[in-house]
Amino acid sequence: MRKKLVAGNWKMFFTPPAAKKFAEEMKTKLDTPDVDAVLCVPYVSLQTVKDALAGSNVKVGAQNVHYMDEGAYTGEISCEMLASMGVPYVIIGHSERRERFGETDTTVNLKTLKALKHGIIPIICVGESQRQRRENRTANVLRKQIAFALDEISPKAMKNVVIAYEPIWAIGTGEVATLEQAEEACALIRKQIEERMGSEAAEDTRILYGGSVTPENAKALFAMPNIDGGLVGGASVKPSFEQVVRCE
Repeated sequence: MRKKLVAGNWKMFFTPPAAKKFAEEMKTKLDTPDVDAVLCVPYVSLQTVKDALAGSNVKVGAQNVHYMDEGAYTGEISCEMLASMGVPYVIIGHSERRERFGETDTTVNLKTLKALKHGIIPIICVGESQRQRRENRTANVLRKQIAFALDEISPKAMKNVVIAYEPIWAIGTGEVATLEQAEEACALIRKQIEERMGSEAAEDTRILYGGSVTPENAKALFAMPNIDGGLVGGASVKPSFEQVVRCE
């Protein structure tokens, strides 16, 4: 039985003082034995939020990372740096990174391999655009993204990998995939993992849905057989995030 995981992606919100206040207010509310809760915050607030969450089971995560350990990469952060801070999760390949900052399927794979090497759990984002869905290319897009992302990753390592299906057309738009659309895509992803790595790895991998997840739709989404939680954007910076995590 896969334990649910709900990761909040704060994106570029909250100064460190505001992040500290919010995390302190929310940590007991998000701490539940039934769900692994993660707050993925801007780099400048990682240590602040980690400290604020001390004493709870809520974890902190980064929103991006570089695939090199060190070098002349101004403005970047390495997995070694995150690991030294005790950051256990990192989002990789979010659609905003792919669309606006040149993230590719190749760099997603390189970052994933590096994260696993340093003991960090990658939350790998995949998903199709509105145009690709209209052209009935969703399945092909997901197969390609999964194939690249998981290249050279062993079936054994998949227990430390999380996949997040985020249809690009549903991110920040208020438009959410239907239960059937979300379940179909997540089932396809699980099937792709099974074909590459076997049924045990596929069954163990947690697959999240991301895209306008709210307290109103979270419970129904997370109840679907192949959806093991959510990657939550806008709703994660509001007190009602508690309702998403607890599916109330």
